[in-house]
Amino acid sequence: MRAEQWELFKRAAKRQPVERIPVALIVDSPWIPGYLGISPLDYFLDPELWFQSNLRIMREFPDIIFFPSWWVEYGMAAETSAFGNRIHFWPDQPPGQTQTLFRIEDAERLAAVNPHTDGFMALALQRYRKCQQRIFDAGYTIPVATARGPLCTAAFLRGVSEFMLDIVENPDGAHKLLDRTTTAVIDWLKAQAEVIGPTVEGIFVLDDIVGFLSRRSYLEFAHPYLKRLCEAFPADWVKIYHNDANIRPFLADLAETGFDVLNWSHNVDIREAREKTGGRFCMMGNVAPLDLGVRGTPEQVRAAALEVLSKAEGKDIILSVGGGVSPGMPKANILALLDAVREFGTAGGATAQ
Repeated sequence: MRAEQWELFKRAAKRQPVERIPVALIVDSPWIPGYLGISPLDYFLDPELWFQSNLRIMREFPDIIFFPSWWVEYGMAAETSAFGNRIHFWPDQPPGQTQTLFRIEDAERLAAVNPHTDGFMALALQRYRKCQQRIFDAGYTIPVATARGPLCTAAFLRGVSEFMLDIVENPDGAHKLLDRTTTAVIDWLKAQAEVIGPTVEGIFVLDDIVGFLSRRSYLEFAHPYLKRLCEAFPADWVKIYHNDANIRPFLADLAETGFDVLNWSHNVDIREAREKTGGRFCMMGNVAPLDLGVRGTPEQVRAAALEVLSKAEGKDIILSVGGGVSPGMPKANILALLDAVREFGTAGGATAQ
């Protein structure tokens, strides 16, 4: 994104007056290579192709805030590879991985992660070092550091089913693992901010595994770690949380973590989400990403976006899909989101706060 787009996003995130409603989309390796017709393997491993691919989509959609902007990511491999997971690369899909923490009792033996030397974290940091000046020279900025969250990392180290059982059968072991993954995620975000430099003014955390928990389990195994993560960074930074799983049981609690922006599922109506969070989030969403974003027509996407904007009354809203952009979302459906914002303003909707 450009610097002025970040300023717009930042003001909306902090629920300050804005001149127009931002349209922001979370894009990464599942969508970008497919949209551009290139191999995901080449996208990950060819620095020039990665740079040109991101430059192309930003120039093609100058009015869309692609978030988090110039994201160096390897699917979900960066965090877990630093702990030792086996990573698998294929030419036609994002990387996969095989968990290596076969016993929860071994969690306390996990060595501390050094983002500058360990796994794909080190490669991502080098990509930032090599490309950041070109990014700035092209007129763009890198405003946020991004990471998979503590529970997501823990679940991929152990296996999702195994980690869910750990929470019930060995809660002490689960806490020891979460303590280590939380520390690693914080250090990873700080390393990105250090390498990228002072343009970083926020963090973006993705953790869908939290949505697998009941409210009781959330309060014990997720809330303290998400809160600890937010508290590790300056209070004035913008803090964005993505979870498009089932967050309904603990929506009211999420607002106490310290995040400013919530990107959540289209399965929870924006009125319900806002009511349960007490209006303490800027809501980033929530047009259905697959049923409408990929499979719908532009007219259907525009109508759904207008409904979201209407229910939000044009306030404390960043228009997006309910999650990340799904593979196959076409250009016309992306532009339909912009059309909805323009129509909402023309019809007398609240485009400023």
